[in-house]
Amino acid sequence: MKLRATGADDRGMTTAEYAVGTLAACALAAVLYKVVTSGPVKALLQSVLERAINVQF
Repeated sequence: MKLRATGADDRGMTTAEYAVGTLAACALAAVLYKVVTSGPVKALLQSVLERAINVQF
């Protein structure tokens, strides 16, 4: 017969871990949004999309 230690079953995240993970994901999303909407990156993305749309087949 196997004996399990109390608290050894740590499947999943606790509420505090969910909160920290959610905050980290939101912070990363905010940083990425700022980077993508910055002037130089926005201009680069626009030029790439324009070249892709105007490709001659």
